[in-house]
Amino acid sequence: MRPWFGEAEAEAVRDAVLSGWVAQGPRVAAFEKALAGRLEARAGVALSNCTTALHLGLVLAGVGPGDEVVVPSLSFIATANVVRHQQAVPVFADVDLHTQNLTVETVERALTPRTRAVIAVHQAGTPLDLDPLSDLCRDRGLVLIEDAACAIGSQYRGRPVGSQARFAAFSFHPRKLLTTGEGGMLLTDDPELAARARRLREHGMDLSAAERHQGEELVLESYTEVGFNYRMTDVQAALGLVQLERLDAMVARRRELAARYQKALPGLLTAADTADGTTNYQSFWVLLPPDWPRSRNDMLRLLLEHGISGRRGIMAAHTEPAYAGHPHAPLPVTERLAADSLILPIYHELSEADQDRIIDVFTTGGRA
Repeated sequence: MRPWFGEAEAEAVRDAVLSGWVAQGPRVAAFEKALAGRLEARAGVALSNCTTALHLGLVLAGVGPGDEVVVPSLSFIATANVVRHQQAVPVFADVDLHTQNLTVETVERALTPRTRAVIAVHQAGTPLDLDPLSDLCRDRGLVLIEDAACAIGSQYRGRPVGSQARFAAFSFHPRKLLTTGEGGMLLTDDPELAARARRLREHGMDLSAAERHQGEELVLESYTEVGFNYRMTDVQAALGLVQLERLDAMVARRRELAARYQKALPGLLTAADTADGTTNYQSFWVLLPPDWPRSRNDMLRLLLEHGISGRRGIMAAHTEPAYAGHPHAPLPVTERLAADSLILPIYHELSEADQDRIIDVFTTGGRA
């Protein structure tokens, strides 16, 4: 992945620096409004990263010590870690082979009387089959939190991912389509929850620094509850506002590149649209079949030898040392995807000539 930056981003950051307001301020508020509007959400809360967005979602949902939260093991480890940050218990569920996402069936198998919430990931930008899962959570009295870290620009049933979510967390890390360097946002359908999230991101302060400075009279802030330091800076937000203008073009280009990969790799299971959704192809993953002549790691070494930076597929948290001994049910699909998939380069400025070279090395080396 390479971020798509240009003079517009550089100028926006320069303007923010020269304005004298570089901490959380008016550009953060503008970015929140612009992104929530683009994704058809009621409210957005800009944060330091997606992990803090997920954590605040759990805090706002009332998840606490001893509660269980169903999560996919097949996800970046932050998805499980935020549950532990609340002294709750992550319960790993398996995923669908074709989408790499949780399903109603895999979630149901993981539910217990102690389950309080489900964190469901739109993995690699592939949208969840959200409606059935939402129905399940509503019927069981569970809070559904969408981990949409990779899914900005993806759509489910004609609407942007995150548009109708109680909680949806997005990432603006450099490996994502829209990047602010580091950063995240929590979308919610409840303005009161958004207001509380804004207080919590700033140590529980009931009045932001921007609001204090904009006032004409002396106002002293108070601290209504124990909060966190999860703020985004105006420098980051300035970058995000320009990047948001590029989003449609980035998604369109990635979809073109993904179609070329799919045409060149017939018969292999790869990232793809779903029956009810379109993906932004944040990552283009390929699952190697059992009869492939080289292992996944050997394929990554082969690509590296040719100057191509591939990456292992989505990790499985339950196989990492941090979760050694953590109990879990069998996760056969998760373990196959984690062991046998890899991610090929895909980014806006990838040339077709370079993509053809990637395809040639992958297909020729894979059959050697």
